[in-house]
Amino acid sequence: MRAAARRGRGSDDGAEALSRWVDAARSGDTTSFGRIWELLSPRVHGYLRGRGVASPEDVTSEVFLAAFTGMESFTGDGAAFRSWLFTIAHHKAVDDLRRRTPTTEWTPENDPRAVDSAEETAFEGLLGARVRGMLDVLTPDQREVLLLRAVGDLSIEEVAAVTGRTEGAVKQLFHRAVAAARKAETVPPQAPAPAPAPATVFLPLPEPSGSTYSALPVTRAASTAMTEL
Repeated sequence: MRAAARRGRGSDDGAEALSRWVDAARSGDTTSFGRIWELLSPRVHGYLRGRGVASPEDVTSEVFLAAFTGMESFTGDGAAFRSWLFTIAHHKAVDDLRRRTPTTEWTPENDPRAVDSAEETAFEGLLGARVRGMLDVLTPDQREVLLLRAVGDLSIEEVAAVTGRTEGAVKQLFHRAVAAARKAETVPPQAPAPAPAPATVFLPLPEPSGSTYSALPVTRAASTAMTEL
């Protein structure tokens, strides 16, 4: 995980470019801020979506609006901006979850949208199938830490600063998240239960030759249909 995070930060599209765009955006260059949006909005959206925010697209816009209005007072390089941006996203997610009554957390099955947005597609590319599957077996705190590490591309120190936890607590949550995921992977999938056999009733039918009866098995549906004839 740490190596993967550093690979993303070391690319030209990552830390160096982000620092240049942050410097320009701080001076009022809206084009540079647009590039920041293009680079980081899929990650912010993925973090908010994984946290179970009701409308991650809207809250992503709120996060970047807050960042845009606060650019003049921001100090630091690209890495500091990334951490600051996810601090805003973290607070927005907490506020959203507190405002709403308990509800079903996001899963692909209960997503009401029929077509994935561009942000959804980008999110699927950010997380591999294994990491996406991990989210289902984690506690909310473990999920938060994992998302900030894997999607936010933040270090342990930065996650601690964003969430207000100690570095030790973040490390513990991260290790527990990995352990929980490994444990889930070792549990064999449950075979689906066989469908129950149709209920059978015995309907007495008269034999043509006399008054004795034989019991013939028929389904309950057939029995009902026959009695209605």
